[in-house]
Amino acid sequence: MVKIVTNLTVWQKSIDLVVEIYRLIKKLPKEETYSLADQMRRAAVSIPSNIAEGRNRSSEKEFARFLYIARGSLGELETQIFICQKLGYLKDADTKIAFNLCTEIAKILNTMISNRS
Repeated sequence: MVKIVTNLTVWQKSIDLVVEIYRLIKKLPKEETYSLADQMRRAAVSIPSNIAEGRNRSSEKEFARFLYIARGSLGELETQIFICQKLGYLKDADTKIAFNLCTEIAKILNTMISNRS
Protein backbone atom coordinates (compact mmCIF):
# COMPACT_ATOMS: atom_id res chain seq x y z
CA MET A 1 0.00 0.00 0.00
CA VAL A 2 1.25 3.51 -0.82
CA LYS A 3 2.21 5.63 2.17
CA ILE A 4 0.55 9.02 2.20
CA VAL A 5 3.04 11.88 1.98
CA THR A 6 0.63 14.80 1.94
CA ASN A 7 0.87 15.04 5.73
CA LEU A 8 4.65 15.65 5.59
CA THR A 9 5.45 19.33 6.07
CA VAL A 10 8.52 19.05 3.85
CA TRP A 11 6.43 17.65 1.02
CA GLN A 12 3.79 20.39 1.43
CA LYS A 13 6.43 23.13 1.40
CA SER A 14 8.05 21.51 -1.63
CA ILE A 15 4.75 21.65 -3.49
CA ASP A 16 4.48 25.35 -2.53
CA LEU A 17 7.97 25.82 -3.95
CA VAL A 18 6.98 24.17 -7.24
CA VAL A 19 4.04 26.57 -7.55
CA GLU A 20 6.31 29.54 -6.78
CA ILE A 21 8.88 28.42 -9.36
CA TYR A 22 6.19 28.14 -12.02
CA ARG A 23 5.17 31.70 -11.12
CA LEU A 24 8.76 32.93 -11.43
CA ILE A 25 9.35 31.15 -14.73
CA LYS A 26 6.60 33.24 -16.30
CA LYS A 27 8.85 36.29 -15.74
CA LEU A 28 11.75 34.81 -17.70
CA PRO A 29 12.37 35.84 -21.31
CA LYS A 30 10.99 33.55 -24.00
CA GLU A 31 14.49 32.47 -25.10
CA GLU A 32 14.86 30.73 -21.72
CA THR A 33 11.71 28.61 -22.16
CA TYR A 34 13.59 25.47 -23.20
CA SER A 35 16.79 25.98 -21.24
CA LEU A 36 16.95 27.59 -17.81
CA ALA A 37 13.17 27.56 -17.29
CA ASP A 38 12.97 23.88 -18.19
CA GLN A 39 15.82 23.01 -15.82
CA MET A 40 14.15 24.97 -13.03
CA ARG A 41 10.85 23.16 -13.56
CA ARG A 42 12.54 19.75 -13.49
CA ALA A 43 14.60 20.54 -10.38
CA ALA A 44 11.59 21.95 -8.53
CA VAL A 45 9.30 19.02 -9.37
CA SER A 46 12.06 16.59 -8.44
CA ILE A 47 12.04 17.72 -4.80
CA PRO A 48 8.53 16.62 -3.73
CA SER A 49 8.66 13.70 -6.18
CA ASN A 50 11.76 12.24 -4.51
CA ILE A 51 10.31 12.80 -1.06
CA ALA A 52 7.18 10.89 -2.11
CA GLU A 53 9.14 8.11 -3.82
CA GLY A 54 11.44 7.67 -0.83
CA ARG A 55 8.53 7.62 1.59
CA ASN A 56 7.04 4.75 -0.38
CA ARG A 57 10.21 2.65 -0.34
CA SER A 58 10.62 -0.32 1.96
CA SER A 59 13.15 1.05 4.45
CA GLU A 60 14.29 4.14 6.29
CA LYS A 61 17.69 3.81 4.62
CA GLU A 62 16.09 4.04 1.18
CA PHE A 63 13.94 6.96 2.33
CA ALA A 64 17.11 8.75 3.47
CA ARG A 65 18.70 8.17 0.05
CA PHE A 66 15.76 9.86 -1.67
CA LEU A 67 15.87 12.72 0.84
CA TYR A 68 19.51 13.24 -0.19
CA ILE A 69 18.42 13.34 -3.84
CA ALA A 70 15.70 15.87 -2.99
CA ARG A 71 18.30 17.98 -1.18
CA GLY A 72 20.53 17.84 -4.25
CA SER A 73 17.69 19.03 -6.47
CA LEU A 74 17.04 21.83 -4.00
CA GLY A 75 20.66 22.98 -4.30
CA GLU A 76 20.39 22.84 -8.08
CA LEU A 77 17.22 24.94 -8.00
CA GLU A 78 18.72 27.55 -5.66
CA THR A 79 21.65 27.91 -8.06
CA GLN A 80 19.32 28.36 -11.03
CA ILE A 81 17.33 31.06 -9.21
CA PHE A 82 20.59 32.82 -8.37
CA ILE A 83 21.64 32.64 -12.04
CA CYS A 84 18.32 34.25 -13.02
CA GLN A 85 19.09 37.10 -10.63
CA LYS A 86 22.63 37.52 -11.95
CA LEU A 87 21.34 37.64 -15.52
CA GLY A 88 18.86 40.33 -14.51
CA TYR A 89 15.82 38.18 -15.27
CA LEU A 90 14.57 38.27 -11.67
CA LYS A 91 14.94 40.86 -8.94
CA ASP A 92 15.63 40.10 -5.28
CA ALA A 93 12.01 40.91 -4.44
CA ASP A 94 10.84 38.38 -7.04
CA THR A 95 12.82 35.55 -5.50
CA LYS A 96 12.29 36.21 -1.78
CA ILE A 97 9.46 33.67 -1.34
CA ALA A 98 11.33 30.99 -3.31
CA PHE A 99 14.56 31.45 -1.37
CA ASN A 100 12.69 31.43 1.96
CA LEU A 101 10.99 28.17 1.00
CA CYS A 102 14.34 26.71 -0.07
CA THR A 103 15.81 27.57 3.33
CA GLU A 104 12.87 26.03 5.21
CA ILE A 105 12.91 22.89 3.09
CA ALA A 106 16.69 22.48 3.47
CA LYS A 107 16.42 22.67 7.27
CA ILE A 108 13.66 20.06 7.36
CA LEU A 109 15.47 17.75 4.94
CA ASN A 110 18.70 18.03 6.94
CA THR A 111 16.86 17.09 10.13
CA MET A 112 15.05 14.20 8.45
CA ILE A 113 18.30 12.91 6.97
CA SER A 114 20.18 13.08 10.27
CA ASN A 115 17.36 11.23 12.02
CA ARG A 116 17.73 8.37 9.54
CA SER A 117 21.52 8.14 9.43
